[in-house]
Amino acid sequence: MSDITYNQAVLEFANAGLKALSEASAKSSSVRTPAAESHFLCSWMVTALKQRTFSKLVADDLTLWVRQGRSMGAGAELKTLLEKIKAQYSYISDKQTGLGQCLKSMLAELESQDWIVITDEEVTKKLKLDSDGCNSLVISEEQFTQRIDGDEIIKPITLYVRADETKFAELAYRHNLLLSPGNKKSSLIKHHKAYQVWPKNLQPALTILQAL
Repeated sequence: MSDITYNQAVLEFANAGLKALSEASAKSSSVRTPAAESHFLCSWMVTALKQRTFSKLVADDLTLWVRQGRSMGAGAELKTLLEKIKAQYSYISDKQTGLGQCLKSMLAELESQDWIVITDEEVTKKLKLDSDGCNSLVISEEQFTQRIDGDEIIKPITLYVRADETKFAELAYRHNLLLSPGNKKSSLIKHHKAYQVWPKNLQPALTILQAL
């Protein structure tokens, strides 16, 4: 399992969980309500965690989901979570090339929607952008020019974004790009969150998930 990517590991986990739930509900009608499904999946995840059934790449996710399942019950929506992972990571599995062009295409669409898009300034220290309330995206010139080779992203690129996160993630996904969760603390631009896109969409952790 040492050569498995996070994308492969989390998809394998989601598929296994949904299969186990389907088999359990086929055997017993009692495992068909949201509360019962959540209880089953939480117990299944606890067993998987104890037995180290899956890659250690998803161990932290698994620990979090078990905690949420125990504290929130049906509100944790574990089945929906796995369905989102299955749908998104299945779709993106063959979207590993041409991502530099995908990024540029997304930036062009943002500009057409009157976003402020800046890719020709260095971002090496804390900055403040006066965007006058407009949505904005900034990529440091060094990263934009040196981390894209032809049509490909060759190193992780940080995007500083001020916008509705859900809508921005949806747009990125439509352009075949997986986004890391937004991080305000690590952002170098005030009022912006820092996101990353990775070569071949191989994020090291769970991406922002889309609605089904």
